[in-house]
Parts: sequence; structure tokens; C-alpha cells
Amino acid sequence: MTRLTLFLIVEGASFIAASLVHRGILVAGYEHHRAAIAETVIGTVLLSASVLAWVFSHRTRPIAVVAQSFALLGTLVGLLTIAVGVGPRTAPDLAYHAFILALLVAGLIVAARTAPAR
Repeated sequence: MTRLTLFLIVEGASFIAASLVHRGILVAGYEHHRAAIAETVIGTVLLSASVLAWVFSHRTRPIAVVAQSFALLGTLVGLLTIAVGVGPRTAPDLAYHAFILALLVAGLIVAARTAPAR
């Protein structure tokens, strides 16, 4: 398993966990249906990308870049919804967004520094 594949798994699992929080399954009191849907989609994309990166190991870098870029865009949309008052505005939500933004950027940096497969 490569570092990029590991990033995809951790990021994907993180989004799935956030979705379970917003569904009220892991923690009650933070339910938000639209956020849960978005997090499920992003988490599924990242976890699917990890499987694709494992199966097509010679394509790990482009798979990771596309999936993490999608997740980063979705996260920025989530921050925009928080800023305009549509999304959940709790301290845990803001902390999670800061954490996942840092993780996604770190994953993209690792992808950028990874030599393309030959």
C-alpha cells in the first residue's frame, strides 16, 4: 500500500465518520441531513479511489489527485455553506473542516511530489 492510498483511505473514512455524526448515529445533537449526504458522497469517492489506486497501482497518482481535488472542492463548498449560514455552524464542524482541509492539502502535496509511474 502506498502513502497516497493510505491518505485516500484515511480521508474517506473520515468523511464517512462525519456523515455518521450528521446522521445522528455516532453522536447525537449534530444532525444535518444535507451535510451527511455530501460527506457520504465525498467519502465514497475517496474510498472508491483507494480501491482503484490499489487495483491500478500504476495510476495511483492521477487517481489520488482527482479524488482529493474533488474532496477539496466539496469541503470548500461546505465551508461556503457554513459562511452563508446554510450549513451546520458548530465548533466541531469548523474544527473538522480545518482538519480535513489540512489532510487533503497534505495528500495533494504528497501526490505532487510522487514520481509518476512508468
